[in-house]
Amino acid sequence: MRAREWAEREGLNEQTVWKWCREGKMPVPVEKTATGVWLVHDPKYELGSTPASAGRTVCYARVSSSDQKSDLVRQADRLKAFAVSMGVGDPEVVSEIGSGMNDKRRKLSRLLADPTVTTIIVEHRDRLARMNAGLVESALAAQGRRVVVVDDTELDDDLVRDMTEVLTSFCARLYGRRAARHRAESALEAA
Repeated sequence: MRAREWAEREGLNEQTVWKWCREGKMPVPVEKTATGVWLVHDPKYELGSTPASAGRTVCYARVSSSDQKSDLVRQADRLKAFAVSMGVGDPEVVSEIGSGMNDKRRKLSRLLADPTVTTIIVEHRDRLARMNAGLVESALAAQGRRVVVVDDTELDDDLVRDMTEVLTSFCARLYGRRAARHRAESALEAA
């Protein structure tokens, strides 16, 4: 996991953690990637060593439309490879086609409702939910479950993330209304 995430989980200031990484004073193993990102390998948070690993680990892959099915297959393969590299024996893969704005995705709802699923692996945070993915993570953490994000290179600025989520919501509502209006107009024309 990234140093920032480890600092949050441990209740430390991320500047302190980065300083420890640079000076070699970290209490757990760390590595620096080619892009300069510090990765922390804390055994208590690794997939294969937590008490939560007694349950099922599921890789959740999602794309927005059916014309992206080839992307869905590649995403599922990358997630499965990541889970295997983290020590999961035979990870289960759940694939779904549906909008990230839709809160009625059946397969994701089943995963979230199933208490035997203790770890959900997603490629990007927005594959789980376009908005309020943090709330889903917090609710799962309260149950002793967790979400593992493979590529967490999203924007770190909370204001930028919030604005993006608001704009996405407005656009979805606008285009949804427009589509509904067009459907109503075509129904009237047909009648």
